[in-house]
Amino acid sequence: MTRLNKIYNIKGMRDAAKARLPRIVFDYLEGGAEDECDLTENNISYDRWKFKPRRLVDLSTVDPTTEILGSPASFPGVVAPTGLNSLFWPNGDIALARAAARAGIPFVLSTASNDSLETVAAQADGERWFQLYVIEKTLATSLVKRAKSLGYSKLVITSDVVFNGKRERDLKNGFGLPMRYSLKTIFDGVTHPAWTMDYLKHGTPKLGNLANEELSPEARAALLRRSMDASFTWNDLAMIRDLWPGQIILKGILHQEDVEKSQQYGIDGVVLSNHGGRQLDTTMSPVDALAKISSESLEGRILVDGGIRRGRDIVKAKALGASSVLIGRAALYGLAAAGEEGAFKALTVLKEEFEGCMKQLGCSTVNQLTSDLVEHASQQENSRSI
Repeated sequence: MTRLNKIYNIKGMRDAAKARLPRIVFDYLEGGAEDECDLTENNISYDRWKFKPRRLVDLSTVDPTTEILGSPASFPGVVAPTGLNSLFWPNGDIALARAAARAGIPFVLSTASNDSLETVAAQADGERWFQLYVIEKTLATSLVKRAKSLGYSKLVITSDVVFNGKRERDLKNGFGLPMRYSLKTIFDGVTHPAWTMDYLKHGTPKLGNLANEELSPEARAALLRRSMDASFTWNDLAMIRDLWPGQIILKGILHQEDVEKSQQYGIDGVVLSNHGGRQLDTTMSPVDALAKISSESLEGRILVDGGIRRGRDIVKAKALGASSVLIGRAALYGLAAAGEEGAFKALTVLKEEFEGCMKQLGCSTVNQLTSDLVEHASQQENSRSI
């Protein structure tokens, strides 16, 4: 059993997850598209932003709480939508949702979750959002109506998975569900007995949200191809806007013009994201996109996804204008290492680091995290060369 009291950061969680998971499963969690340049870039792009702390500030009380699109949160974090989480831990979506509720932040359930909308709503408290993949329009309508009836408060529409990225680790490993057995995968399982016992006990994870849907031939074909509806456009987005009475957040945006266009279609917020480096390699990192995006109409409604490994990363995103960050792999490392307790520990580590960084910067409230507290390393280089 993973000793959580001996883990002090997200890297430690990653190491524990890697030790417990078979290689084929860890590679699915960790891997990216093609040369995986974005996996590195998403992380190190935060490190290029340097702090400029303020001193002699009253820090007798420091409050990391905030609001994310009108919803209270203990710090500016949201557990990102991720699929096939029961591969990492039995009933992984429920475990993540419960960890998020305990941490006091929202949880986003993926269309590709193993635990269904209904099951998560019944077994996990806290604020729940639903993420929609538009696989086929009739299916999308049904999923939206289900989420609405179950009290999911916000709808997150992912826009950047029209075609699946070329994830070469998965191709090399022959990753897929159900698992295809070979001498290599059997040996992998034998050398990771804790994971294997859970897998044998609970069986191959199913796509819980689709289990009871009457799928059209088009939807079945799309699922077999693992592809989204390639014809889905801004005009189709208007149809979903009519179905959903609450806030809609558009995920997968990196271009200024798309940010502006989202306003024309009644979108309440956007997530700057390159899908964790799993789709198109060598895209701009979300935090660098954040620094370049300008939209007064979306002030306080831009979120950032990808590369969060330290609480200081969240501070930098907030200082550059993000309402919140989405926490993906960092939470999954905790889940894979020790289930709900591991995920909660990962979120707690990020929250404590976030608050500690606020103190070091001289900020007693989240609203004090502003752009004058950070500067890109290139600006420092340019000033030295003048």
